[in-house]
Amino acid sequence: MPASHTIASVTELEALYGEPVKTSLIKELDHISDHYGAFIEAAPFCVVASCGPGGLDCSPRGDPAGFVRIADSKTVMLPDRRGNNRLDTLRNLVVDPRISLLFLIPGVGETMRINGRAVISTDPELASGFTMQGKAPASVIVVTVDSVYFQCQKALARSRLWEPDARIDRTTLPTAGQMAQALSPEPFDGAAYDAEYPERMKKTMY
Repeated sequence: MPASHTIASVTELEALYGEPVKTSLIKELDHISDHYGAFIEAAPFCVVASCGPGGLDCSPRGDPAGFVRIADSKTVMLPDRRGNNRLDTLRNLVVDPRISLLFLIPGVGETMRINGRAVISTDPELASGFTMQGKAPASVIVVTVDSVYFQCQKALARSRLWEPDARIDRTTLPTAGQMAQALSPEPFDGAAYDAEYPERMKKTMY
């Protein structure tokens, strides 16, 4: 790529794009307003971004709507549900508390974003409040909000994410078992993995 086509400074960046749209600035708050809280409480899904010595991580999180709980206008809490124990997000937060959350609501074009700082709590009483199917999470991520704002509909409109006719036939893509088998240095039965996964997921969801 020619160096002449690479943006190398904020000055060059601002010259290319111009001034920010005014509403993009006034919509950013340092606390959760009632309007913003309504979006967070309606979201069954969010993406969690973190950073650490090993690099960046972006992790999907989901549960019934309201699973990210608003404790007060400066604090939200989300359970760390059972997973694969890579602990990418938690490993990052232990050494660097910076965190970002991106909330999506099925059928809604706007997304909500929170930037803040997190701690990982193992308080049994706090964790018990997030119990699902009789199982409490091992920990709860408690986020102090630094900024919160909504994103307009353009990205989801361009992607047609919620449009029924935009859905992809899952059979046109490799299965989890096929990918794991191709990547595994040890013998791995991808077909058996796929066949057993639905029942395994039921048992390990929480």
